Amino acid sequence: MRQGSGGQAVIRFRAAGVSLLLAHLLLVGWLTLRPLDVPWMTAANLQPFAGIKADLALGPVTATRRIGGDLLLLAPLGVLLPMAGGRLFVSPLASLARTVAAGALISLAIELGQTGVPGQVVDVDSLILNTVGVALAHALFVPACRARLRRREQRRIRVPAPVGREVPQGSTPTISGVGIAP
Repeated sequence: MRQGSGGQAVIRFRAAGVSLLLAHLLLVGWLTLRPLDVPWMTAANLQPFAGIKADLALGPVTATRRIGGDLLLLAPLGVLLPMAGGRLFVSPLASLARTVAAGALISLAIELGQTGVPGQVVDVDSLILNTVGVALAHALFVPACRARLRRREQRRIRVPAPVGREVPQGSTPTISGVGIAP
């Protein structure tokens, strides 16, 4: 699969990635940007790691649920963003950087969108944990999946020659019209 090729497999792969990405973003938007009917609200957390420390003080079960929820909320973007891009031959570091940057911007947009939603507050720790979740998902799955797809593509391209028959190589190139030097 060449970079930028327009084969049917690439088109289907990208279409599936874009469809799953949009579905996930709609679900995340519904979960995070809907108004909540709460009797009281906490203040916005603008101090990094303060909310994580408070969650850890509540006990391991509550901390795991809260921190794990923030890690998992946007983690599928670590796989879906590269899938929507459809690139197979790309630098792993560049792919990770692009995906993490996009995940951080999406998380920032969600946190800023929560400022106008009743019952929702801004939490910088959510931004940090969402971004770490995107990075972990990308690092765990994307390089291995790309390597597998590249191997499958190389096997598809390399068709072995039939045994006992010569494969035609074409005609020998010739140079015509070369004059004799004076």
